[in-house]
Amino acid sequence: MGAINLVLAFVFAISSPIWPLGENPIPGDPYLIVNKKTNSYVFFDDGTIAKEGKVATGKSSGLTPEGEFTVVVKAKDPYYRKKDIPGGDPDNPLGSRWIGFDAKNTDGRIYGLHGNNNPQSIGKYATSGCVRFQENDIQWLFDHVPLGTRVLVVDTPKSFQEIVRMRDVFLE
Repeated sequence: MGAINLVLAFVFAISSPIWPLGENPIPGDPYLIVNKKTNSYVFFDDGTIAKEGKVATGKSSGLTPEGEFTVVVKAKDPYYRKKDIPGGDPDNPLGSRWIGFDAKNTDGRIYGLHGNNNPQSIGKYATSGCVRFQENDIQWLFDHVPLGTRVLVVDTPKSFQEIVRMRDVFLE
């Protein structure tokens, strides 16, 4: 009876509507780099820069985690749990989109890329750990960043071209 249950569990897992969560990008596919030093980002798609701009990162250097992470969840009009603010509310600091990644072994609901309700904060150190974008940028990214996209967060004076060339050094 145990073998049958194991086979049934396997069949259920691969036929489940949540398996897989989406196609994972392959090398050369979308890749996002956030540089905390310059509070800027660049989004590569098919090896070329598709979008770049300014962001806000953590109020102190340790708040926004550094490393390479994977986008694991996306949400429109995200709910802000910390202060019980519903999605779509003008007081919601997460803005209209959430792209969550798995930093510090989390499930994509703690750390993420999101919009904002305070455009003046962009380019500054202003968040509790997430990466805050202008609303038009996060809406564009939401449409172009699939689940499985890798996100590299660094703190360096190097250019994005240097970061790409030295990516392995940042991952050590």
